[in-house]
This record gives sequence, C-alpha cells and structure tokens, in this order.
Amino acid sequence: MVGANRLENANPLIYQRTGERHLTAQEEDEDVADKIDDREIFDLIRSINDPEHPLTLEELNVVEQVRVKVNDDESVVSVEFTPTIPHCSMATLIGLSIKVKLLRSLPERFKVDVHITPGTHVSELAVNKQLADKERVAAALENSHLLEVVNQCLAIKSS
Repeated sequence: MVGANRLENANPLIYQRTGERHLTAQEEDEDVADKIDDREIFDLIRSINDPEHPLTLEELNVVEQVRVKVNDDESVVSVEFTPTIPHCSMATLIGLSIKVKLLRSLPERFKVDVHITPGTHVSELAVNKQLADKERVAAALENSHLLEVVNQCLAIKSS
C-alpha cells in the first residue's frame, strides 16, 4: 500500500476468471510424459494475489494466457504481465512473485523470463532489468520482509 491507507489504484477494473482447465486422462497419467504448455503456466500464476487488493492477478488482468509463451523443447518460459496503472509501485513485487512461483513450480531445466508488457509501465526497462538479474532476484529473496510479502502473494486464499 502507498501512504497510510491510500491505494494507488483504488478502483481497479475486475475481469472474469477463465474457466478451469479440464484435464484428459492422458494428462492425469503420471506415467505419460506430456509437455508443459502455455495454459499450464497460466494456471500456475493466475491465482497469485495482488499485493494491494484482495484480488488475483487474473481478476485484475495483470496476467493473461495470451501473454504466456512456453517452448518445452528449449526449456524456456516467458511471461508478460501488465500492471493495472502505468506508475504502479508494485510492479517489481508482482513480477518477483510470478518469477518465484514459476521457479518453485517448474523443473530446474527451465529458464524463466518475466517482464512487463511493452509500453504499459513508466519504469518498464528498470523493472525488467531487475527481474532478469539472477543476483538481484536472489538478494531480494534473502530479505525476510520481502520474502514474507512474496509468500503472502503466493498463498492460496480460501474462497
């Protein structure tokens, strides 16, 4: 939150959640190797909590399936996220939460790239530079307060 109790975006637009993915018997079979796809990555990040609002990143349209790209053969995941306002001070925290969720969930072979949708934030280049820097990400996660905030964003909220 910004200031004492002032939100940067007090009245964000709220979007309808995408329906749940229906898994096939083959996808549920642990003995069958299936490739990780865009929807699987989207399903991992869609329920991340916004640090300012009691809403998910999907409900705020910060993450969308069309902005997730996966190349399983090359072990690359790329996620673009769109802050709700161009001067959002939470952009780095949101990006860090997405990156941490994916690093914790995916096999180590994957390279995870998380960045702001081009043209949607005033500090886009600076935020993207921070999120791409492994040392900065590792240092951020050594900060116990910041790690606690990230973990709150990643916590499953009961409906």
